[in-house]
Amino acid sequence: MARTNGKSDVDPQELDATHELPESENADASGTIESPSRVSAESNDLQKLKVERDTLIDRLARLQAEFENARKRTAREQQDFRDYALADAIKTLLPTLDSFERALQISSAEKSELYGGIELIYKQLQDALVKLGLRPIPAKGEPFDPHLHEAIEMVDTSNAPDHQILEELQRGYKLKDRLLRPSMVKVARNSKR
Repeated sequence: MARTNGKSDVDPQELDATHELPESENADASGTIESPSRVSAESNDLQKLKVERDTLIDRLARLQAEFENARKRTAREQQDFRDYALADAIKTLLPTLDSFERALQISSAEKSELYGGIELIYKQLQDALVKLGLRPIPAKGEPFDPHLHEAIEMVDTSNAPDHQILEELQRGYKLKDRLLRPSMVKVARNSKR
């Protein structure tokens, strides 16, 4: 067995420099080394492409968010339309409801079968409207709220606190959370305060 000095016995012509050695960072595809100006130009191009990519990704994210907001807004508007589509029809029925209430305010001595029939029809109409979401606005004894009540008269009195509703002249109604008609009320004005 022959002694070697630690080097392998490989014929130098068998070595393929392009496959054996890692490429230099500055080498192009042919294995030649590029000039520093070309490298900096390519890195500038790469930086420009990265900035353009980031801009486009940001724009895409914004457009997606804008589209999602528009979709949600449209869905909310459609739901609002469905929720309050009956508002106009119910508004036209409110005077009829008022007439029933006035008809039922006759004295108990004058009650008859006609009164019982009117009371039954009034209850049926009221129940149907409650199922649709109509709610009366509480008024008598409540503090005056300009968002829910319309003050017709201010009454000087010391029997009630200032701005308390003394009498309801016409009942107000809400359809779900939307005001259909404010209550017409008389409001106390307490001069002691």
